[in-house]
Amino acid sequence: MTLDVPAAVLDRISSVTLSSVTLPLPTGISDAKVLTGRQRPMTEVAFLFAEIGTEEGHHGVGFSYSKRAGGPAQFAHAREVAPDLVGEDPSDIGRLWTKLVWAGASVGRSGASTQALAAIDVALWDLKAKRAGLPLAKLLGAHRDSVRCYNTSGGFLHETVEQVKENATRTLASGVGGIKIKVGQPDWREDLRRVAAVREHLGPDVPLMVDANQQWDRPTAMRVSTALEEYDLVWIEEPLDAYDAEGHAELARALATAVATGEMLTSVAEHNELLRHRAVDILQPDAPRIGGITQFLKLATLAEHAGVGLAPHFAMEIHVHLAAAYPAEPWVEHFDWLYPLFNERLETRDGRMHLSGRPGLGITLSEQARAWTVDKVTVTA
Repeated sequence: MTLDVPAAVLDRISSVTLSSVTLPLPTGISDAKVLTGRQRPMTEVAFLFAEIGTEEGHHGVGFSYSKRAGGPAQFAHAREVAPDLVGEDPSDIGRLWTKLVWAGASVGRSGASTQALAAIDVALWDLKAKRAGLPLAKLLGAHRDSVRCYNTSGGFLHETVEQVKENATRTLASGVGGIKIKVGQPDWREDLRRVAAVREHLGPDVPLMVDANQQWDRPTAMRVSTALEEYDLVWIEEPLDAYDAEGHAELARALATAVATGEMLTSVAEHNELLRHRAVDILQPDAPRIGGITQFLKLATLAEHAGVGLAPHFAMEIHVHLAAAYPAEPWVEHFDWLYPLFNERLETRDGRMHLSGRPGLGITLSEQARAWTVDKVTVTA
């Protein structure tokens, strides 16, 4: 008697479409890196979108991004390795990530190369959750249906402190729970005045964070962070260079306020240095920067084991799902910059960002995103 055994391959990738999309920002954005002369104001964000189709008619969408420079490099790398996906089973996400890393092994496992893979990896996870008929968070195993959220896009340094206060009032009224503002100016005393004014405006109970964008040296970071303790901040973000694990560790030991960093790192290995040195209280990985959801999940396990908090950077459309699956209560960063790219909106209410019941990431690309496409390629068999 012969039994029919189902094939191990359930479906195959039939097409990969890559799009380079440039999102213009209404106003040039300035943080401390601009005021210290290290960067120019940011006027646009480059996105890499990956849309994956299968023989069975399933589709997934994912994205990565680059600020100021790197967008064309991500698109070029993804275009080179995408043909290796065609004919593969989309369920084998971990194996496919490794396959693509080895396809571009000569350019390494961090930086623009893995950021290019991130768009593909996110699209595969979106596809997998859609096939299951589940929101991505539920596929991963959610610990909650909503996450604490805070806003950053209203707290940049190109705006006056009065405008920042108005932005904060409007943001809180929209259902966002916390406010983050930028610091790290050449005159750190101006930072203290700015924080004091915003804290007075918000009152003592609204969660407030600050972000120095890596612009302090060790003595300045210690001096200013110590002075900031009186404002009851949730955390002080990127007080030092992103790769200064020892400096962050020294600061974390000295402060009652939590130290947060990690957004600029582009691999699990780089983040693990922070964990190894006990350099952070709150880790801030960015799934598109570290290679996608597959890598993020590896890092989340390490972070949980280390007992640190989680506050993913940017890309809330992805991170709301990943944060919902983290055991300890996380934070997710609210940015309204990406609104024109998608047809859907995440709901913010009572200080929290809520998961929708839509399968996958729950997003579809808007016609405006299509209109802002500057390069596109489709790979098929």
